Amino acid sequence: MGDVIRVEKDTGLFITMNPGYAGRSELPDNLACLFRPVAMMVPDFNAIAKITLMSEGFKQNEIISKKVVTIYELMMKQLSKQDHYDFGMRAVKSVLNASGRIKRDMPDLDEITVIIKAIRDMNLPKFIAEDIILFDNLFIDLFPDCEEPENDNDELQIAIEECLIARNLDLNENIVVKIMQLYEFKATRHGNMLVGLT
Repeated sequence: MGDVIRVEKDTGLFITMNPGYAGRSELPDNLACLFRPVAMMVPDFNAIAKITLMSEGFKQNEIISKKVVTIYELMMKQLSKQDHYDFGMRAVKSVLNASGRIKRDMPDLDEITVIIKAIRDMNLPKFIAEDIILFDNLFIDLFPDCEEPENDNDELQIAIEECLIARNLDLNENIVVKIMQLYEFKATRHGNMLVGLT
């Protein structure tokens, strides 16, 4: 705006652009022309998943990494487009880290069962009702012979139901499930947000 700005010789200005990401936009041309573009490669999800699983102690890392990457690619293509859905690298990394935590907490579980539990725990709570059916079908295709591990949350469920009755609220199965999912979410994520109608 006509002002002279003194810039030190060792000053560098860098702008990280990711316009395809939710909520981001392109720089205006008059500003973009002042910066030199540098292109970046798309990360190799398979390699990152395999290395992360290796570091978490998985022996079947090759097979599991392919399945994890495949299910996230399929979810991105086939599930509905919602603002709170994210099937990118950040989501994949969260699932891989969660699977490592589950593996340490339940060392007797089979590795495929661990990854199934991690994927379901990290994704099911955020899906809208129509997408849950699609998600279950994708799961059956990718993990045909594996059963979902049972959650040992009986005490929590009983406490939730008792609390609802004590407050004269309807004992609705959906509410109980959502409260339990929120509890599991709080155990695996730092930031949580409830979206949608009450």
